[in-house]
Amino acid sequence: MKKSPVELPVKPSVQVMERMFQLIDVLAAREEAVSLKEISEKTGLHPSTAHRILNDLTIGRFVDRPEAGSYRLGMRLLELGNLVKARLSVRDAALAPMRQLHRLIQQPVNLSVRQGDEIVYVERTYSERSGMQVVRAIGGHAPLHLTSTGKLFLAADDPQRVRAYATRTGLPGHTRNSITQLPLLERELGRARQHGVAYDNEELELGVRCMAAGVFDDQGQLVAGLSISAPADRLDEGWIPKLQEAARDISRALGFTPGLRTALSAAAA
Repeated sequence: MKKSPVELPVKPSVQVMERMFQLIDVLAAREEAVSLKEISEKTGLHPSTAHRILNDLTIGRFVDRPEAGSYRLGMRLLELGNLVKARLSVRDAALAPMRQLHRLIQQPVNLSVRQGDEIVYVERTYSERSGMQVVRAIGGHAPLHLTSTGKLFLAADDPQRVRAYATRTGLPGHTRNSITQLPLLERELGRARQHGVAYDNEELELGVRCMAAGVFDDQGQLVAGLSISAPADRLDEGWIPKLQEAARDISRALGFTPGLRTALSAAAA
């Protein structure tokens, strides 16, 4: 019998990248700072080569140098890791609850995250004409103040940040129902904080209304919004408990515990 060829690990095409990965792996294996000498020994890199690459990584905050000649992983990796955790793990955790909610209400269910002054839709469950349910990453984006999920994120901000958002964006409108005045937006955000649900009443698109509930991580931070969109005359307030339960299921999968204070409740305090 002919043996299958042994698959070798794929290596980066740029040598400096391979060396950078080696250095990061060595630092990741130790909780305390590691000396340049030990790093050089473990990676097989000449000390001057390791020092040069580590210096560049330090400039980018991927590596810290607590004292001369020793290194550890930097805070930039934690920041990026938290972004990945918020945007990707929430997507995985959301799929089953989104499908279940869709089965109950037979309307599109959306998952979106904040990116700067916009929300980005990362998943959507809905039914095609055949009746087959599908899940797609759609990648669309929209201003925070015109969407139900975006209002949740604004409601979690302090008043100064909301005012800064209004000044920065000018609160442009898309339809005759769009909220384009700061006092009206502030009142809307107050209702979202009070009830834990936010609405888009044909503000982004005429004929379409949405309601959203927040998804929180293990620190109580708002990381995503789960929303239902429907024809304006068919959005049913009776869906709110189902929407909130689905959002809670996703939050629990991310490590959120019921007694933990959320970003929305903190903003309301």
